[in-house]
Amino acid sequence: MAIDVNNESGTEVDEQAILDVARYALGRMRIHPLSELSVIVVDAEAMEQLHIQWMDLPGPTDVMSFPMDELRPPAKDDDEPPQGLLGDIVLCPEVARTQGQEAPTGHSMDEELQLLTVHGVLHLLGYDHEEPDEKAEMFGLQAAIIDGWRAERGIEGPSPAPTFT
Repeated sequence: MAIDVNNESGTEVDEQAILDVARYALGRMRIHPLSELSVIVVDAEAMEQLHIQWMDLPGPTDVMSFPMDELRPPAKDDDEPPQGLLGDIVLCPEVARTQGQEAPTGHSMDEELQLLTVHGVLHLLGYDHEEPDEKAEMFGLQAAIIDGWRAERGIEGPSPAPTFT
């Protein structure tokens, strides 16, 4: 799996954890091991510009996903996954810091960025949360992936709950 993490935000983030959780999520979703993903970490100003340009919404947001080859997980376990370019995930640590602090259980900016990375991966794979059934499926997968990744790394304590809707 070729995953590039490029921090352009000026904020120190745990780039290795972002890389690791993205790789874990893609493996768990059975994405071809030669597929490519780019994760870009930007400041609030850059994220706001993207948010306005692509969503026509004011202010910075936490995560945006820009799919390329519209890869999807294989329908069956024995299906061969397609190879390709997944696309880009853009993260904003300033928004992640605030969301983590405001979460019901409270968690760090890096924990929020890990959650947002998985959220972004799922968006690249075609998952959405506009409808209640879609939201239940996507957030269920997201929680299972985060919990599995944390367990594999020996991280104790509650997993960060989604702070976005």
